[in-house]
Amino acid sequence: MAQRPIRIATRASKLALWQAHWVRDALLARDPTLDITLLEMTTEGDRFLAAPLAKVGGKGLFVKELETAMLDGRADLAVHSMKDVPVAFPEGLGLSVICAREDPSDAFVARNDVAAETLEGLPAGARVGTASLRRASQVMALRPDLVTAPVRGNVQTRLAKLDSGEFDAIVLASAGLLRLELGDRIRSRLRAPEFLPAGGQGAVGIECRNDDAELQALLAPLGCSVTTACVSAERRVSARLGGNCSVPLAAYCVEEGDGYWLQALVADPSGAPVLRAEGRGSDPLALGDEVAKALLDAGAGPLLEAVLAAQP
Repeated sequence: MAQRPIRIATRASKLALWQAHWVRDALLARDPTLDITLLEMTTEGDRFLAAPLAKVGGKGLFVKELETAMLDGRADLAVHSMKDVPVAFPEGLGLSVICAREDPSDAFVARNDVAAETLEGLPAGARVGTASLRRASQVMALRPDLVTAPVRGNVQTRLAKLDSGEFDAIVLASAGLLRLELGDRIRSRLRAPEFLPAGGQGAVGIECRNDDAELQALLAPLGCSVTTACVSAERRVSARLGGNCSVPLAAYCVEEGDGYWLQALVADPSGAPVLRAEGRGSDPLALGDEVAKALLDAGAGPLLEAVLAAQP
């Protein structure tokens, strides 16, 4: 195995490169003789920043080019933020492992001259930048007197837009800030159950070719069984509801005793209504099915249809 080159496809953003280097270093720590290189790529999701993801094709735009590189032989594996990974994979590719999760919460980050330490502390009419309908809908549910607007780009770009005065505050993943050593920008964390993260948020996943048993065996020790179970439950909810970044859908699962506790919600972009469901169980996929059904029974189907119909 030491003689085989391993090529990691990754987006070129600082956060994506942090994740790819983390995987590379974890592999080298187990076998320093490995020959590992990074194939940096700029995806469609990185290029089209003028509109919200929901309007330009969804989070799959962040992984499509990386998957093409694996299918045509330019790369052997790809490293993803799990919240960006669609529930379905191209034929021949699949998720090999899900690594241990960082803080899955969303972070409230305010401009330096804004005194608020929490979302609740913002004055009425304050402008809050978010990168997803999920975050925007939950902000509006908690504070309908605020104004939300989309903010795209990598972490540094979003912070620059905040600091330039375009927003009074922004909401983004705590994990990205912590991994980039920008944790000092976090004023407070928006935590469950009041504010639910995206399914898979904070977790790193590794995708490779299904027939590459040798590489899958090499990657297996990087997986985390608890994170894998929790993220699988969260992604099951999304799969059952047909969720993507075009709909305000959140899911968050934690280990609890001998089983798991899964919370999920579907919300109108305006913040009302918010439909919530939760469940406990030992089988992550069955738990995801149960919570998804509870949301559908509560009326999530018509709500999701209305949200999608309103998309351009």
